[in-house]
Amino acid sequence: MANIRPFCMPKWGIEMTEGTIAEWMIGEGDAFRKGQVICLIETAKITNEVEAEYDSVLKRLLTPAGDEAYPVGALLGVFADADTPDAEVEAFIAGFKPAETSVAAKSGGSAPAPAAAAPAPVAAAPARAPKKIVTNRAISPEALKLAEAEGVDIEPIAGSGRNGRITYQDVVQALRPETAASYSGTAALVADSPEAFASPLARRIAAHHGIALAGITGTGPRGRISKADVLALVKPTTAATPVFGAPFELVANGAVIQPFDKVRKVVAKRLTEAKQTIPHFYLRMSAAVDDLIALRKTANLVLGTKASINDYIVKAVAMALVKHPDVNVQVHGDTVHKFPHADVSIAVASPKGLVTPIVRQADRMHIAQIAATTRALIDKAQAGKLGFEDMDGGTFSVSNLGMFGIENFDAIINPPQGAILAVGGLNRVAVEAENGDIAFESRISFTLSVDHRAIDGAAGAQFLQSLKGLLEGPEGLFA
Repeated sequence: MANIRPFCMPKWGIEMTEGTIAEWMIGEGDAFRKGQVICLIETAKITNEVEAEYDSVLKRLLTPAGDEAYPVGALLGVFADADTPDAEVEAFIAGFKPAETSVAAKSGGSAPAPAAAAPAPVAAAPARAPKKIVTNRAISPEALKLAEAEGVDIEPIAGSGRNGRITYQDVVQALRPETAASYSGTAALVADSPEAFASPLARRIAAHHGIALAGITGTGPRGRISKADVLALVKPTTAATPVFGAPFELVANGAVIQPFDKVRKVVAKRLTEAKQTIPHFYLRMSAAVDDLIALRKTANLVLGTKASINDYIVKAVAMALVKHPDVNVQVHGDTVHKFPHADVSIAVASPKGLVTPIVRQADRMHIAQIAATTRALIDKAQAGKLGFEDMDGGTFSVSNLGMFGIENFDAIINPPQGAILAVGGLNRVAVEAENGDIAFESRISFTLSVDHRAIDGAAGAQFLQSLKGLLEGPEGLFA
């Protein structure tokens, strides 16, 4: 005869009538050893770990974990030896009749469930002496009997029964010593209330972690707070807790009011008028400048100068403007003023704001002279020493933000000039080589903002075409 044993819903306390499988710790067909936790069973007040009392195998798992409650004595599973035929197990289940159950502490093993056992209060306080308890507090007979047998002071006990009645389980909890939080054994739980409708397991976990259940939105049936709801609020252990610094707090963010100075007022007025009154259109292109970079390095050594890429761009712009006088213009009312030489304004950020000193007749200067002139103008701008004569006039502007990593941008025309060139940053880009392979080259992007009242699109495009030719064939800059 095979050694087949039932695993039934245990009865913990006189008031327990049903329980719920909170979690199975083993699966059907798994072998277990004596002392191993088989499952967690929750009642209306507690969740207990059920330990095996012998070695066996869970041959049938009849009640899955969940919210469904089963009466005390209900068959939850069947234990048997591993080689027990399935037919014998099925026959055992079919013929099983639940046995009568009673309070675990006094049942003396009358319940057939081999693995379930009530907490052992007698072992918790051997030094306690029995005493007669006379009280007006509501307490169940079994709880009073246990309290008298164990000499428990019931006055500090908060009854978890109906209307604060002290239950058998309350006395059992009072007998337990104060211990550190642990998932083993029975935890002191928070009683259900309108603010905390939770499953026993959820309350058990909350008690272990010191989490207040009030205010938690339950995801279970009828808003019941579940194990998952509480676990979601459990903070990670200290070792795994990431450091995020101090909590974020808002600080004062008052504005520092700074009125426009004279220079910025002029700049603001002119740019506003330009954007509102000049019909801008934009032309874009890029130029490969590897040859220019190589030539600049050699030329600077030969000429003994420190001309920048921007100086070479100013030189190329000036030469292209002379070649395309339709772009080298100023607009005054209904008239267009064309100039034989290029007075190129360079946009400079100064302590007083954006200024545009002029490299006059840049087309007639060689590169070393342009470098020296721009350096002097930049120094004067940054020192705030630019005079009216340094900024009056100008037939064209160059604004370069490439040194800040700007790839490209659109500049506002500096009136009465007819156009401005925005210079982007130097970038290495992949291109197709003549033999079909992939190669890399250095390119700079340009955007020409044009006053359409005075300059046509074709004129602007031809100007850019000449500029591109000069930059990609830099020897022409020395012609």
